[in-house]
Amino acid sequence: MINFDLLENQVKKNEIKNSYIFCGLDEELIKEGINLLVDKVVDKSFQDLNYIKLDGMTTTFEDILNACETMPFMGDKKVVVVYRADFLKEKTDSSGTKIYTEINKYLKDMPPYTILIMYYLFNDKRDTPKKNKKLNNLDKISTVVHFDKLKRDRYEKKIEELFKLQGKSIGKIEIKYFVEKVQNNFDVIKREVDKLISYTNGREIKRSDIDKLIPNSSEDDIFDLIDLISQRKAERAIDLMDQLLFKADQHMLIITNIENNFKRLYEIKILMSKGKRADDIASKFKLPTFICEKLMRQCDKFTIKQLQELLKLCLETERKIKSSGVDKQTEMELMLFKTFMIK
Repeated sequence: MINFDLLENQVKKNEIKNSYIFCGLDEELIKEGINLLVDKVVDKSFQDLNYIKLDGMTTTFEDILNACETMPFMGDKKVVVVYRADFLKEKTDSSGTKIYTEINKYLKDMPPYTILIMYYLFNDKRDTPKKNKKLNNLDKISTVVHFDKLKRDRYEKKIEELFKLQGKSIGKIEIKYFVEKVQNNFDVIKREVDKLISYTNGREIKRSDIDKLIPNSSEDDIFDLIDLISQRKAERAIDLMDQLLFKADQHMLIITNIENNFKRLYEIKILMSKGKRADDIASKFKLPTFICEKLMRQCDKFTIKQLQELLKLCLETERKIKSSGVDKQTEMELMLFKTFMIK
């Protein structure tokens, strides 16, 4: 099982396998991996004939077999892509199970002139290839590539390239700010880049432009709220809490998010007290290192005892909100006032 970085290195060295299974949350990143292989092995003049795409939602094993067995036209290699191959998911219907079983056998005896790529998208960020027994089995006879989040430097560089492809440059400070604001998904990122370029209409992109077009996500808002609590800025914290409740009248969701953030800070604080570094902590929580470093800086503003008390306060507020007959808005505001009293 490899990642996108290793796949790129192997392709550069011309170490190309007969078959691949791509998986991850970011379809645009997966498509980039496919293009990497197609551009390497298929002559652009004959891509229409030697690059075949099949819809994994409707295709049959016979379709895949016929596409793979047909000789390439005027070339040594052909690429067959089965996109959104849901038969690779852990739980499928009987037809999906049948295709998977047949594919499992076929991968052991594929023609040398065909590169078969199958991919499917995870449902959410909790999914991993290691949790999927089908992928673990296929990894013994094929190559599973997990398209996970890119490392910070590479992530920034790829986003910067998106601006350059449209003839637009963006400052180093602005690109870093854009990276922190935008959702880590290249389908979303491309749309946000297009919006920024259209909005600025040839002029220099400023931080204020990014703020106007990319609103803070709820996760960013919760991070900011906890930061305000750590700095004892009560008035601004209350204003932000009111904005959160106005945007989404979901008291339980907000209190759960706050509680989860304090829990993560508590766990990170414990690891920091044991001498663990950013890379170790980032690996444990499966976070980009730069996000982990931000959380560690936030941890420095709290003691372990304070974080324990803040967690108890969140649980107490959650219990009260679940009870009928209480004013949820008042309970949330009361909880916020109590956070400033914890020493």
